[in-house]
Amino acid sequence: MPDRHLQKSRQRNPDIKKINETTHRVVLTSDFGNKLIDFEISGDDFKLNYVLPDLDRKIVINFLKNDFQQLLRQKYPVTESFENETSRIYLSKIDAKTYYLFFNKQNGLLKKIIYTKNNKEKIDFTFEAKKHIFADSINLQHKDFKINIKLFQITENE
Repeated sequence: MPDRHLQKSRQRNPDIKKINETTHRVVLTSDFGNKLIDFEISGDDFKLNYVLPDLDRKIVINFLKNDFQQLLRQKYPVTESFENETSRIYLSKIDAKTYYLFFNKQNGLLKKIIYTKNNKEKIDFTFEAKKHIFADSINLQHKDFKINIKLFQITENE
């Protein structure tokens, strides 16, 4: 029987569950399984269910809200497309926000989204995936601040 502590420490954050077509529930937990923050998010709505008192700061909440709204965006109207040696790149503009979507030429999988606002790069989302449906890992790297969030897929075997 595996050690309970080791088993819990492998259960990394976050848990993202699709509630309906537009809303996701996100629960961030510590390496030990303690809940840090729990919220529901859609394109234009945000409901905070729980936040650890030490994280209950407007800047933290707004960062997470913005990051996950950008990450969970489902539709990108393409205005332009081009290529480089390894990627097909699609340009999408929504209001003052611009997105560059990079798809691997060999397997057709999304590998990166660069989010810009007012012509300034804000966040790089980098995806590692073997299938179109789920990413094995997602890296969110902010360009304005030294904030980097790494997300890993949790499987039943872990």
